[in-house]
Amino acid sequence: MSITERDRDEIDKSSAPLIEHLIELRRRLIWSIAGFFIAFLACFFLAKRLFNLLVIPFKWATQWAGLDPSKVELIYTAPQEFFFTQVKLAAFGGMVIAFPLIATQIYKFIAPGLYKNERNAFLPFLIASPILFLMGAALVYFFFTPMVMWFFLSMQQVGGGGDVQISLLPKVSEYLSLIMTLIFSFGLVFQLPVVTSLMTRVGLLSSQALKDKRKWAIVIAFVVAAVLTPPDPMSQIGLALPTIILYEVSIWSAKLIERSREQATKAETEDKSDESPSQPSA
Repeated sequence: MSITERDRDEIDKSSAPLIEHLIELRRRLIWSIAGFFIAFLACFFLAKRLFNLLVIPFKWATQWAGLDPSKVELIYTAPQEFFFTQVKLAAFGGMVIAFPLIATQIYKFIAPGLYKNERNAFLPFLIASPILFLMGAALVYFFFTPMVMWFFLSMQQVGGGGDVQISLLPKVSEYLSLIMTLIFSFGLVFQLPVVTSLMTRVGLLSSQALKDKRKWAIVIAFVVAAVLTPPDPMSQIGLALPTIILYEVSIWSAKLIERSREQATKAETEDKSDESPSQPSA
């Protein structure tokens, strides 16, 4: 990546003493913490409604299992359990809501130390990251959670005459932990194209290297899915397959970046050849 005199002048103008950097860092931290705290309070005030919203996929699963969704029941076995579940939900929701603000504050803090072309390259990924996270969360909410809960409901043993009655009665804390784990896992996996694209831009990765490591990536996808998801095959396969698809998207994205880089290099070479003085004829 070539550095022009204009880029150097821009960095010099944005340089500041250490104390000014610390003041700027404090200001960015205050904005980030304040944004998270406000979002946390709002989510805690609406915690019960948010929790009821998260129970809707469970109701869809009961319909898939041929049960009455109006009889969905969750329990808590300790007096303080549901309160701390609401606190945990508010913290998770507050972080999700405040993430764009926090990411913006981080970007504004490091942007003066970047060259203009680096800022232009970094900004699209800053926008794509929360969008991809929301896409992963939507996949969990509308498809994956109902599928997982339907799988667990199918293990019930009810209405079997003399058989022992075995019913699913999830605890509120465990149900929320399951939902949060799935959302975090899918949201993290959906960042794969962003991470690989950034690494390709800075020259740490190439599309060919990603192709060569495809077999290892498939194995790692199933290992990561086994670690991050509940211990059932449907959850693991449901996370591993999108990971593999996103890996293929990363290869395609790396190809596009390399192609645009080659075109820019070619155009720059042509411009230099046009600007070079012609040799006098003998």
